[in-house]
Amino acid sequence: MKKHTLGSALLASTFLSAGLASAQDVTLTIESWRNDDLLIWQDQIIPAFEAAHPGIKLQFTPSAPAEYNAVLNSKLDAGSAGDLITCRPFDASLALYEAGQLADLSDLDGMSNFSDVAKSGWSTDDGSATFCVPMASVIHGFIYNAEAFEELGIEEPKTVDEFFSVLNTIKEDGTYIPMAMGTNDQWEAATMGYNNIGPNYWKGEEGRLALISGEQKLTDEAWVAPYEQLARWADYLGDGFEAQTYPDSQNLFTLGRAAIYPAGSWEIAGFNTQADFEMGAFPPPVPNEGDECYISDHTDIALGMNAATENPEAAKTFLNWVGSPEFAEMYSNALPGFFSLSSHEISLEDPLAQEFVSWRSECNSTIRSTYQILSRGTPNLENDTWNASAQVIRGAESPADAGARLQEGLASWYEPQQ
Repeated sequence: MKKHTLGSALLASTFLSAGLASAQDVTLTIESWRNDDLLIWQDQIIPAFEAAHPGIKLQFTPSAPAEYNAVLNSKLDAGSAGDLITCRPFDASLALYEAGQLADLSDLDGMSNFSDVAKSGWSTDDGSATFCVPMASVIHGFIYNAEAFEELGIEEPKTVDEFFSVLNTIKEDGTYIPMAMGTNDQWEAATMGYNNIGPNYWKGEEGRLALISGEQKLTDEAWVAPYEQLARWADYLGDGFEAQTYPDSQNLFTLGRAAIYPAGSWEIAGFNTQADFEMGAFPPPVPNEGDECYISDHTDIALGMNAATENPEAAKTFLNWVGSPEFAEMYSNALPGFFSLSSHEISLEDPLAQEFVSWRSECNSTIRSTYQILSRGTPNLENDTWNASAQVIRGAESPADAGARLQEGLASWYEPQQ
């Protein structure tokens, strides 16, 4: 009888201990569109976090990128979405916050590690609430074939005049196409063209915010001048650039046929694999010697908390860790060209990625001019900027006419510009 009682007590104790252990273990599920990041999360991020935070487990469950918005919205509406939500920048995530599906994270301790520019992609229009912790941005500039530069005796240009002098030297030599970019797909003419060089003219955040407030117009010199520079690019893009697609441009550069590539830093990993020559990078040249420089350091990805999560404290623990220097360095090194948006000093192993991120200490950061607020109406300013940039480079529209067309379209629906 005593043995039976003791056995029962031991069995009950075993079940009780197991119950306590399971009660302490919390599993957080992360929704994302970055299915190409799966191994990075499984092999690096999750083990590092779990080692430092016993009792909290992570599951990274990505969807196909093109299906993410629809899948996520369905899950949120059904109450089956994960605890943590990977956030695209601006309106898509803002809509989730306004619907009460993303929690306000303004008071999260880790948010103090991010600037207003870094948080802009995941904040309300008035900046009073931030609902996702910024993870990474992409930076714009120019990647070049360092061996071609050495062969031709040219150096990285600092000013616009030096930039065109370099292009002329490359063109006159004839060995390389000076610059690899086409206008067939249009978006790259705006993204790697207009919004790459433009911040040096409209002074980054100063001009972008002035456009939102209505204090500046797209017909102002600061907004037309980048088109005047783009119009000069046509002479250096090679024969048939009008029909050249984005993959065509990538191939021209990585095969060594073009010397310069107007770039987003997301190209770094692919170019490292495909190009068999040494590469360098320089930021957008300033209009005049001594001018302050500005870079497009564009918000790309963040992480928010499902407002309906049953594990808010564990989720906040993870989100604070996402704001830490450990995560910043790990993520930026795992994905060269996607840079942590935190204020922490980090060391990058990839030399090209380190070059891009070093510009933050030399230049003022801003985001693409059309992405916040200004593309909510019809006509869509972002799509119109794609078309205008391509048209100007082709010579089918003058810089002044492009500015006037864009201004007319924006003013037709956006009250501060009326």
